[in-house]
Amino acid sequence: MPAVPKVTIYHNPKCGTSRNVLGLVRNTGIEPEIIEYLKTPPTREKLRELIAQMVVPVREVVRQKEAIYQELGLDGQGDEALLDAMLAHPVLINRPIVVTPLATRLCRPSEAVLDILPLPQRGAFSKEDGEQVINERGERVTKP
Repeated sequence: MPAVPKVTIYHNPKCGTSRNVLGLVRNTGIEPEIIEYLKTPPTREKLRELIAQMVVPVREVVRQKEAIYQELGLDGQGDEALLDAMLAHPVLINRPIVVTPLATRLCRPSEAVLDILPLPQRGAFSKEDGEQVINERGERVTKP
């Protein structure tokens, strides 16, 4: 029996997008390593590594809609200040970040995870709001 690929999700269980992504991962038959980053934040080195793997600017990983973002005056700040803020206030880390053997990605919208999963979907899946993402044959549903 082939080994199940390792998948890690940096997860916030209070976030609907994060819960949907977790559901899509599990719909492949993979039980991922779940890191609740608000309880167990990544180290500075790990956060840098994840950002480098995603090949995105540091600012793209910052939740700019959080009140603390404005309170700290993070508009216009450089990468080091943004990293400092995310480490001091993990709620500023955008989520969910998913690591698979294929890639590391910030999975917003939740369907973005489908492009990096190493195994196919095994059945139908609908988001919490009822939007069907995967049909009964395990195929991605395209919007008209």
